[in-house]
Amino acid sequence: MSSWRECKLGEVAEVLSSKRIFYSDYVESGIPFYRSKEIIDKAQKKSLTDCLYIAIEKFNEIKNKYGSPIDGDILISAVGERSGIPYIVNNDGDFYFKDGNLIWLRNFGNKIDSLYLSFWFRSSIGQLSLENIMIGSAQKALTICGIRDLEIPLPSIEEQKAIAEILSSLDDKIDLLHRQNKTLEDLAQTLFRQWFIEEAKEEWEVRKLSDEFYFTMGLSPSGNTYNEEQNGMPMFQGNADFEFRFPTNRVYTTDPKRVAERFDTLISVRAPVGAQNMAKEKCCIGRGVASFKYKFDNSFYTYTYYKMHSLMEEIKQFNETGTVFGSIGKSDFENIEIIKPPFEYVAKFQNEVKPIDDKIILNCKQIQTLENLRDTLLPKLLSGEVKIDDMRESR
Repeated sequence: MSSWRECKLGEVAEVLSSKRIFYSDYVESGIPFYRSKEIIDKAQKKSLTDCLYIAIEKFNEIKNKYGSPIDGDILISAVGERSGIPYIVNNDGDFYFKDGNLIWLRNFGNKIDSLYLSFWFRSSIGQLSLENIMIGSAQKALTICGIRDLEIPLPSIEEQKAIAEILSSLDDKIDLLHRQNKTLEDLAQTLFRQWFIEEAKEEWEVRKLSDEFYFTMGLSPSGNTYNEEQNGMPMFQGNADFEFRFPTNRVYTTDPKRVAERFDTLISVRAPVGAQNMAKEKCCIGRGVASFKYKFDNSFYTYTYYKMHSLMEEIKQFNETGTVFGSIGKSDFENIEIIKPPFEYVAKFQNEVKPIDDKIILNCKQIQTLENLRDTLLPKLLSGEVKIDDMRESR
């Protein structure tokens, strides 16, 4: 790292916050006004909900006097458990943000590349550095002064750009696969709706869910069997583990009580009810999860997944039950009424739509591989352990 140097972030970028916006400034529509929640969602590429707005006139007044975020600026969540999540502004259009919730970095000089910096913040090195400057015990927080004094390791600007380009190319591939999966899943849902709802036959029987699917209600093992060292079987307790299609392996148990098999459909049954995933391997399901498979051919995982998705509106009604939080039990599932198509019709759908679903599954595996590669490279590139020149020579 002989060509690398440390510098304080405040020496190479302007670190500030926004001007205060009051509750009385909110309007029904206008310029989006983001809190840390929305910026974190954008950083994690999630859809925004319940956005606030300020008047165009108010925004222009602030923008003309003090500026507003533009492409390449960085916003960092600054308060609470989710402090330290960076978002680099990119094709967002006009928006403003809440003071105190977010720290704004802008006006990067010729010594630091903002995309490189955003990757550094995301790395384990950057996250540890941010954690070390947080203040408060009950409520963690980042401060403008702390960010300004944060020391950043910097190679040459050319190497920064090269590092950012490599990491961005991995992010772009991951994003492309995510978008493709969303398109494929929308297509599969459309086909299911066409086959089994719009073109449903009058002679199809009205039955109960248990007449078409086997299901297993989860049961949690003893807490002393839990571990994060991958000892035993992966265990899922509910929607906190769920991602786009497959849950993330965070906790394992050495004493699984009830299990789901590979490609079983998983449904969260407690607070909130109705999140849906698929088991990517044999796994333990805790009390917050139930698993489902088609009764007449356990390999019909595509039909099972989209049939359960079509019942979500009814299943999610159980979020309103209970005195403390919603839940759905075994008898509730057993009593859900369904239209039961003939096996031959289900088999035809399974055969025709399974290739779409298998492509989603393959994409999910590729996403995981790319994310592992990116997360392995990230700290090594940003610490100088892996050199850009070495990577070029190895190609």
